[in-house]
Amino acid sequence: MNPSTAQARVVVDELVRNTVSHVVLCPGSRNAPLSIALYDAASAGRLRLHVRIDERGAAFLALGIAARTGRPVAVVCTSGTAAANFHPAVLEADRAGVPLIVLTADRPPELRSAGASQVIDQQNLYGNAVRYYDELAVAERRAGQNAYWRSQICRAWNAAYGEWRCGPVHLNVPFREPLVPDGGDDWFESLEGRAGGARWTELPDYGALPAFVVPSARYGLVIACDSGVRAASEWAEAHGWPVVSETGGLGLAGDTAIGTGAWLLGVEDFIARHKPEQVLCIGRPTVFRQVQGVLSDPDVEVLLVRPDSDWPAPAHNVRQVGQWFAEPTKPADPDWLPAWQRADAAAKAAVTTAIAEEPWPSGLRLAAELVGALPQDSLLVVGSSNPTRDVALAGGIRPDVLVHRNRGVAGIDGMVSTAIGAASVHRGPSYALLGDLTFLHDANGLLAGPVEERPDLTFVVLNDDGGGIFSLLEQGAPEHSASFERVFGTPHGADLGALCAGFRVPHVLAETLTEFRAALRPQPGLRVVEVRVDRSRHRDLHARVRAAVSAAVENA
Repeated sequence: MNPSTAQARVVVDELVRNTVSHVVLCPGSRNAPLSIALYDAASAGRLRLHVRIDERGAAFLALGIAARTGRPVAVVCTSGTAAANFHPAVLEADRAGVPLIVLTADRPPELRSAGASQVIDQQNLYGNAVRYYDELAVAERRAGQNAYWRSQICRAWNAAYGEWRCGPVHLNVPFREPLVPDGGDDWFESLEGRAGGARWTELPDYGALPAFVVPSARYGLVIACDSGVRAASEWAEAHGWPVVSETGGLGLAGDTAIGTGAWLLGVEDFIARHKPEQVLCIGRPTVFRQVQGVLSDPDVEVLLVRPDSDWPAPAHNVRQVGQWFAEPTKPADPDWLPAWQRADAAAKAAVTTAIAEEPWPSGLRLAAELVGALPQDSLLVVGSSNPTRDVALAGGIRPDVLVHRNRGVAGIDGMVSTAIGAASVHRGPSYALLGDLTFLHDANGLLAGPVEERPDLTFVVLNDDGGGIFSLLEQGAPEHSASFERVFGTPHGADLGALCAGFRVPHVLAETLTEFRAALRPQPGLRVVEVRVDRSRHRDLHARVRAAVSAAVENA
């Protein structure tokens, strides 16, 4: 057996022993030893192998799987710019706290210094975005290699998952030729791992010793982002604190759930009269300025629950940081929650009426219809920009729906691939709501070979022919109309149906509400439902709903 084959077989075996059950592989020559070892392990039923030809999409596919399973997923590529294309997903995994094990093949040092093809500097390629970096020594026929290789895999797993802060790690693996098995299985020392399939080095699982924050206010508010929404609902229900979420009502449950929280936090008069003493913030808020406004109020104490050392602090006023929340030291004021519930009921009625009066389709109406039509126990992957706002503002309460958003860096990169990865490990119907630019940005995520798994996943694409999010921001104000279309609106005129046909993915253009509702019925495989929306109406619609909510809350 040649050294590269021996090293690759040991690395794959130790990954499996460290509970890695999913690996995403991109084809290449320099990573051939790992590719063959992974194929053999998958054929033996030891892991699930996902093969993709686009490295950027492959890394986001791995991220989607890791985010939903909560376990490290490995992603493997050859040398050169292939490794660079992993970078956006590594950045997202860093900020979102998702455990990835990135394995990049490389040329050995003597070929790098000779100017060989497909050589870039892969040392610390992802900078401080990874929790751990190491370059494995080039495999040689000498004693101690098996223990060294296995030990380094355990170190990488521990850094990705076993420590307090989950995230990506990077192992650069230089291989010398021959890169394929040469016919023999003999090696001068044993390549076996620990007895009974145990990992080489036993390490504690992440979260074994959580730190707690201790709420102590009579007037408190829970803000749940992506992680811990259901647990936050249970805690709030038990202690009489209203709970709002950046995902609207998705995942929230109980009488304390405030589905219109994203609207209410923007009603200045209401917040002035109902300002919380403490905010228990679960995760990292990234979408709404009104949420940031509450967190940055100097009169509000912020208790942050996030398994990450890089905590959000808009006004640098965080009082406590921990991994979970403890029992409060004071009971909630009995009049506090009912006031929020009355405002929520009034706001909900105003939102429902205002959206229903708007001609179909609009982003808010589409989000409301989609969330209402989701089957029980569905997964909904929500893209950045308008879709994540529309769902939060109009989606309503659905405690039985699981939500995933790439809000670490909050970019539009890799969302098609992320959704496919998340859906591939979800037991139930899966949907994704994406904008047209987000969909186009990762259209290659639809590309998979005929033997690759395709989950039952419906993409709903809100196509407003460009950057509709900017119409809701300062750039969309009337005084900037001259420049808006060219540099912000960026219309593309792409034919999404023709694009999907090229990937052999079914596509439906839903022009009426009846067609849209019919298209949402669960079906097997990947498919795309497109809804075309006039983005010139976004700004006025949001303004009308905001005014209606403010008036309704004042009357309540």
